[in-house]
Amino acid sequence: MARHHNRGISVTTGKKLKPGEPGTKKLLSEYGERLLCVRYRYDTEKKRRIKTIELIIAEEPWQPSSRRIPANKIIHVRVKYGEVELGRQVRAAGGTWNRAKRVWELPYGEVLRLGLTERIIHEQYHGEE
Repeated sequence: MARHHNRGISVTTGKKLKPGEPGTKKLLSEYGERLLCVRYRYDTEKKRRIKTIELIIAEEPWQPSSRRIPANKIIHVRVKYGEVELGRQVRAAGGTWNRAKRVWELPYGEVLRLGLTERIIHEQYHGEE
């Protein structure tokens, strides 16, 4: 059971029921297809069982971005010669120097975390670092 601290109470999550299973029929008749699940949580300090539900409140068309970059994708970034502190940050974040391409290689998630998106090299870069 997972332990949660919510609204100042300590609860554990017990059962998670799908619509139609015993214990959900009344809620299913009330909420219909909007009902996603019913959860039972237990507050051991107050000796209470808490029933929660998850509902669909809105639905609209959505298309996943084909341009989304995975966080672990290796990205080339530009760090100029003399930017010693930035070079240390890149190295500490797992960046490696690619001597042949003369660029730093770093996972995209770390590029975002360090705020280096404007330094991404989109095409092969052969300039001076």
